Amino acid sequence: MKRTTALLATLTLLALASPLAAYIGPGAGFAFLSSFLVLFLTFLLALFSFLSWPFRFLWRAARGQRAYKRGAIDRLVILGLDGLEPTLAEKFMAEGKLPNLARLKKDGGYARLKTTTPAISPVAWSSFMTGSEPSKHNIFDFLDRDPRTYLPGLSSARIGKPKRTIGLGRYLVPLSRPEVRGLRRSVPFWKILGEKGVFSTVLRVPITYPPEKFKGHLLSGMCAPDLKGSQGTFAFFTEDADKVRKREGGVAVLVRREGAVIRTAISGPENSMLRKPEEIRLPLVITIDREAGGAWLAIGRSKKFFLKEKTFSPWVPVVFKPGLGLKVRAICRFRIASLEPEFEMYVTPLNIDPEKPALPIAHPFIYSVYLSKLLGRFITLGEANDTWALNEGALDEEAFLELTYANHAEWEAMLGNALAKTPRGMVAIVFETTDSIQHMFFRYLDKAHPALKAAPARKSAAVIEELYKKMDDLVGRVAAGLDGRSALFVMSDHGFKSFRRGVNLNSWLHQNGYLSLLPGKTESGEWFKDVDWTRTKAYGLGLGGLYLNLKGREAQGTVAPGAEAAALKAELGRRLTALKDGPNGPAAIVRVYDRDAVYSGPYKDNAPDLIIGYNEGYRASWDGVTGIVNAAVIEDNTKAWSGDHCIDPALVPGVLFSSLKLKTDKPSIMDIAPTALELFGIDPPAHMDGRSLVDAPARDGAKRRKEA
Repeated sequence: MKRTTALLATLTLLALASPLAAYIGPGAGFAFLSSFLVLFLTFLLALFSFLSWPFRFLWRAARGQRAYKRGAIDRLVILGLDGLEPTLAEKFMAEGKLPNLARLKKDGGYARLKTTTPAISPVAWSSFMTGSEPSKHNIFDFLDRDPRTYLPGLSSARIGKPKRTIGLGRYLVPLSRPEVRGLRRSVPFWKILGEKGVFSTVLRVPITYPPEKFKGHLLSGMCAPDLKGSQGTFAFFTEDADKVRKREGGVAVLVRREGAVIRTAISGPENSMLRKPEEIRLPLVITIDREAGGAWLAIGRSKKFFLKEKTFSPWVPVVFKPGLGLKVRAICRFRIASLEPEFEMYVTPLNIDPEKPALPIAHPFIYSVYLSKLLGRFITLGEANDTWALNEGALDEEAFLELTYANHAEWEAMLGNALAKTPRGMVAIVFETTDSIQHMFFRYLDKAHPALKAAPARKSAAVIEELYKKMDDLVGRVAAGLDGRSALFVMSDHGFKSFRRGVNLNSWLHQNGYLSLLPGKTESGEWFKDVDWTRTKAYGLGLGGLYLNLKGREAQGTVAPGAEAAALKAELGRRLTALKDGPNGPAAIVRVYDRDAVYSGPYKDNAPDLIIGYNEGYRASWDGVTGIVNAAVIEDNTKAWSGDHCIDPALVPGVLFSSLKLKTDKPSIMDIAPTALELFGIDPPAHMDGRSLVDAPARDGAKRRKEA
């Protein structure tokens, strides 16, 4: 029986190697459950839920009454606006352009919110949910590295193949479950709330994939992969051979027209059930209709629809068949950018179909099915807004904004449902809209930005102002629906600054004798391809990390632990903070953090040895992030991705608006979790580093209610 269950659970395992995405690195593979299994388990769970409902209702009602009696509030709503910049929020409030945030500040509280070291989204949101510093939750970047190979992996999850398989013709049938393991440690505060009887709905908070069990509902956010196992791989179909080149975050496909017909295919996941794994391809036939101003798209043998030029399709279900009668389902959207003179079409990454999920992306896993049936299909990819498609020219600015705000509308609909269905308890949601649009349009706030010189300016700073106004309107609508027994926090995990110049840490290390290349090599390919580790002392990886090539830790370590390592860290810190952008230019790095000085938790040894605090205007270069070593230490950033926050944390605090008065003007993102617990009358656990921000303990609120 156990073997049969394992077989069913892993029969459609497809281990995937993803293309490189420079911002977050490659994925680590993917495990699929068949649609049959998902629907079968859904039926069983629904049946069990129906039969046990009366007992669960009585138990939860009794327990919930006790829980809410302890608290000062009945409901807490947390709106996460990823990357909202305090200087811009303060400027627009002063100009009267953000009336709802200004009202929240006046009636409750506002402060700049201290972020984490480093100021990177997965790190900061992990500290938000756990109330602890990074070495207690084990997330230090989007990437970490395998010291045995020096190669990167996603820091938040590990996904591996089943250990046992059996051959069946051309197939390898798994006999054990694949490994799907989250790497974030510590306990999210909503799990503690649930243990005390307080229900929570958590929507798209980063680093919640794979979803964990708790008493509530959750839809995974940032770092949930696409069907190819990557953090988002778009497709760009074109008749222009000059545009078929390597694309970061996507693939370009050259197509040929025969009359009015183009025959091509959609590239799906790699099918590792085969003895010789190969990519699953789904036939796509495009029939151009010039008179109608669009084209007919036929996918596989069944799905056919008409799409007008420069118009996004709705979410389109697509089905891949790895064999043995199994089906793996995804959804994507199409946009024809041009019919003439060359045909060009963009296709979003292949998202897990929330209505028929190929693996759990929610808790309970039927929650995504419920949302899809209620609200329609929606984006499930963690990095939802396709910034690389804009960077690479597969989307223009108008199309990117249209797609981004369409995703945002889906999340607002989810929030509305959660607020309606959670009259008591906690609702938390993170909108990445603010982060994505600022990444791609911040150059319009910086007239000296190199990207404005490299390409004509098609938009203006009004894009950012409009973004802030839209978020203010959202805050106003949410606040209007809350009563006196509800509390509202509006927060960001970090701020934003212009990203003008990139620093290749590995090139600097090479030129200064800390990193060596193989004999005869003057440059290295991606991921340290040509590095001579036997003569290397240090290397950079990720958006802010520097590692020593330590003996006994790295496979070919050269630096002895202890005094030698400490001396090298101190030397690197001094020299890097002295790095100038030109003889009389500004410092590119303002501070270098020694992990032993800033971290004290049990996972400190997993952190980079040094964390680089870049100056405003600087960040790790695109080549540097991917392990390339070349002649350029500091160079212009000419990409549309023109704003960033992966710099010294002191330069990019977030924001915190509160409907309650705050008892400090220097809150930290780690303070949100213990504050939420105390508002519901629950003592925060001792491992939390944060402290409550509310003026009065939650129990006092309950006491005052009883006396009244």
